[in-house]
Amino acid sequence: MLTGTTAPEEGPRRTTAAATAATAAALDGTAHELPSWSGQFASSPRGAQLARRLAVRRMEEWGHPPESDASCAVALVVGELAANAVRHGRTPGRDFRLRLALDAASGLVRVEVTDAASEKRLPSTPPTSCPEGESGRGLLLVDALSLRWGSTPRRPVGKTVWAEVPVGAT
Repeated sequence: MLTGTTAPEEGPRRTTAAATAATAAALDGTAHELPSWSGQFASSPRGAQLARRLAVRRMEEWGHPPESDASCAVALVVGELAANAVRHGRTPGRDFRLRLALDAASGLVRVEVTDAASEKRLPSTPPTSCPEGESGRGLLLVDALSLRWGSTPRRPVGKTVWAEVPVGAT
């Protein structure tokens, strides 16, 4: 059940009843650790490709075959966020980190990509792109495939761009 909507720069676009319940459980100490996986990758196109492949493998381990809609959606979101980290968030000598967390109860996978560039901020809405252009559709895909997305600063340096992708029950 959806309970609210805001723009990405204002925080989550949507809040689910399950997310509200998870927050309440965390506050009263009954929260359970979600299955998660993370890896660090070279800030290069090859690193972004490897991150996407390993995300598909993790989705398969969580019960979503590579050809499933859930796995394909997560792969596309990981690919776009990792490519953005490599292209726009690259800092020489610094890698990027991918983290996936499965919340089977709410049917979501949270994708987080962390890079070392903190001076570059995400646009408040996905940019529009020229139909003939070769780039500029990544955040449009993330927006279309995720329930909500955004970014948070990382201290002392960097940012984490995240998206919550609906995958259904496992």
